[in-house]
Amino acid sequence: MSKRRVVITGIGLVTPLGIGVAESWNALCAGKSGIGKITRFDASQFQTKIAGEVKHFNPSDFMSQKDANRTTPFIALAVAAARMAVQDSKFVIGPSNAHRIGVYTGCGLGGLSFLEETTRLIEQKGPKRVSPFFIPMMIGNMAAGMISIQFGAKGPNASVATACAAGNHAIGNAFKIIQSGAADAMIAGGVESVVTETSIAGFNAMKALSTRNDAPEKASRPFDRDRDGFVVGEGSGIVILETLEGARNRGAHIYAEMLGYGMSGDAHHISAPAPDGEGMARCMAAAVEDAGIPCDMIDYINAHGTSTQLNDLYETRAIKSVFREKAYSIPISSTKSMTGHLLGGAGGIETVFTALTIYNGIIPPTINLDNPDDECDLDYVPHVARKKSIEFAMTNSFGFGGTNACLVLKKWHELP
Repeated sequence: MSKRRVVITGIGLVTPLGIGVAESWNALCAGKSGIGKITRFDASQFQTKIAGEVKHFNPSDFMSQKDANRTTPFIALAVAAARMAVQDSKFVIGPSNAHRIGVYTGCGLGGLSFLEETTRLIEQKGPKRVSPFFIPMMIGNMAAGMISIQFGAKGPNASVATACAAGNHAIGNAFKIIQSGAADAMIAGGVESVVTETSIAGFNAMKALSTRNDAPEKASRPFDRDRDGFVVGEGSGIVILETLEGARNRGAHIYAEMLGYGMSGDAHHISAPAPDGEGMARCMAAAVEDAGIPCDMIDYINAHGTSTQLNDLYETRAIKSVFREKAYSIPISSTKSMTGHLLGGAGGIETVFTALTIYNGIIPPTINLDNPDDECDLDYVPHVARKKSIEFAMTNSFGFGGTNACLVLKKWHELP
């Protein structure tokens, strides 16, 4: 039995670059940075004082005020991106198909901000003052739960917490659920909102974050020799995946076809990637194999590209390992240079960016690549977006614990 073909028919974005797909995509292609000084808390005593915050976001624009009052930021961001994606796809969920429509989200740290608030509340006023909504507002799977409630999606419902690979894992797993016949459509993606005191302090303790506080917009600089760590970002990216047959029957607009999904584990270290990106390479090779195409057909890679010393170096080596001489002619960009690193939400927004790269024939740039690392010598599309027809693209996500997820997308061509 042949696998069912799966396509992307709706997209939604909330990022540090803007609220909505058009605002985020236009800023991305213009090479604008969404990084700035932290405003969520007083960061004056922190080593890192910058982040990629979502600006001017109002949860009640995307759900009832009652529901908005009972959600934490990561849930609200996921619901907002999902609502955009559902509306964009014009997909109707009703009694006849609800059980065949599922939700799959990825999130790394969940409602960390609410955990901090509640801990302070207990210390100051005692445990009896804790909200009965504390647990459901904090747990990471509630993004998928609330999306399903908001849209009445009664099919497979799950969440994955695989650190920075979570968004890609969620979309890849949703893709496989549809391929297998267990659902006809899935609302899938990633979300994160942890511009919080414990998050920044914790990553600072690991020496993982940039401390380029005097020039926030230049702090995220993947593949640059002067990179000094990543920048925490927040937001959500959601896609609507459905069978090609279903999409064609309802005359849906198609952005791209989902073609391949690869996973691997480094079995090496809790935070550092395996030497030379060995696990990354196996993951990319698995995604290409699942797509059923030769490696030399990949035209573009949306890199994990975190702006950390080891990730950028090892991802570069992994790309060379998989694609060999072709690696030097594949355009690669790290959109994290503009959004920061959304952790569990990274794969969600970067899948949307990759689909838009294919659909529009425009490759976003890697900004701040002023002095390329001598060992990072591939084509990272520095500074300025590039027009180019893309047939096959890959997007990479690699997480703490050595968990890796790669997706392959294909340009959609109308069938006769």
